Amino acid sequence: MGKRYPLLSEPLMAFIQKQRVFFVATAGPSGRVNLSPKGMDTCRVLDPGRIIWLNVTGSGNETAAHLLQNSRMTLMFCAFEGSPMILRVYGQAKTILPGHPIWENLYASFPALPGARQIFDLEIDLVQTSCGMGVPSFDFQSERTALNEWAQKKGADGLQQYWLSRNQASLDGNEAPIPIS
Repeated sequence: MGKRYPLLSEPLMAFIQKQRVFFVATAGPSGRVNLSPKGMDTCRVLDPGRIIWLNVTGSGNETAAHLLQNSRMTLMFCAFEGSPMILRVYGQAKTILPGHPIWENLYASFPALPGARQIFDLEIDLVQTSCGMGVPSFDFQSERTALNEWAQKKGADGLQQYWLSRNQASLDGNEAPIPIS
């Protein structure tokens, strides 16, 4: 049976930090709902009421576009190893771009990843656990390196061009903040 909490407990914070993949869901007031898997050691729990995650270059920029219209965000973590559990964290999020006064401080929490473009900062307003008994067990083999290799090969100028051509609007045509210099 699911349980609800206003904030993360110490055991739930430890659970999050052990997960190698998590899922992010956002939506504007209309249009498509976006649900994306994330990995690469890009999630940090700052305190029981706040999570940040580093977003690197991808094929789209839906989360940033949605947050301009509607600040709600849901993060979901599933136990693929060990005891079953699903953890959903709900709240209001904002986008932090490079050059923002707190970017450097927050970015220092993460490994330096090529293609880093945003940090999303989630203020938690609800935490929910559920059994997770329907989630399969998997053995972790390794992180994939292709995205980092692609971004390194592009270089700073190539990433800027990619962001300009591919990451300035959502699938629904809404503006998506991107760090263009």
